[in-house]
Amino acid sequence: MPIRKAVIPAAGWGTRMLPATKSQPKEMLPVGRKPTIQYVIEELEAIGIKQVLIITGQKKRAIEDHFDRDMELIRYLKEKENYDLINTLKHEESDCQLFYTRQSEQKGTAHAISLAENFVDNEPFIVCLGDSIIMSSQPGSLLKRLIETHEKRNSAVTIAFRPVTLENVSKYGIASPHPDFDYGAEFKLKDLIEKPKINEAPSNLAISARYVFSPEIFDAIRETPLNKDEYQITDSIRILMNKHDVWGVRLAEDEVRIDVGGFKGYFEAFIKFAFEDEEFGEEIKEYTRKLLEIDSEK
Repeated sequence: MPIRKAVIPAAGWGTRMLPATKSQPKEMLPVGRKPTIQYVIEELEAIGIKQVLIITGQKKRAIEDHFDRDMELIRYLKEKENYDLINTLKHEESDCQLFYTRQSEQKGTAHAISLAENFVDNEPFIVCLGDSIIMSSQPGSLLKRLIETHEKRNSAVTIAFRPVTLENVSKYGIASPHPDFDYGAEFKLKDLIEKPKINEAPSNLAISARYVFSPEIFDAIRETPLNKDEYQITDSIRILMNKHDVWGVRLAEDEVRIDVGGFKGYFEAFIKFAFEDEEFGEEIKEYTRKLLEIDSEK
């Protein structure tokens, strides 16, 4: 069955970004000229996904408001003949249908994904974390490869991975590739280790915020035990791995995961997008050079 649907978990409190996220969803924090979650939606649109379920939570109404068509604002801009600004609101005209449901209790990513079972309706589906952007010269290229591998390998779950430094493996879910089925760009998983110690990490390949799931994942989630008061999707995948094949896909050289779930990643992302801005990019670069010169002179 062709993959037609996607799910975006976006219900977390965003505690690593306080106080910025006290009343504003971290998924709505701007990176360059757009909020983070808009990049995620555009990535899905690039591969033809037409139905997206966003899992929201308390104080997340701004996400719905952002994607709703604001006729009053458009009417005002037309009166002022600000047509350039109207063009910046084209995301409101998308033919991608957005649906919303709320995760009322913070019980982890697996619990959030479980809320999509009726929406998915026994079909395979994509999951994109709402606080991560995938930059690529070809929008949607990573998702396309995930889907191709998922279908070709008859996989129950297909996961995106990227290399990280050994010092950072303890921050992520890390792949243990099957040595007999490692084909470079894609590989079969022998295991997944959540936040291993450096000397216990089976590789430096970290889960990178994009998945394709078959509907069997919902049965695995129902079997998943609580882990530190949450249901971890890594635990659910490991349960499924005992019965079905799970595959990984490496990010290509021109694909970069940008994690805006913490301040360091957010600052780096904003600087990167500011430098690439068509209108102000060169000015921002020059301004940054001057700041660095001043700092080096102190």
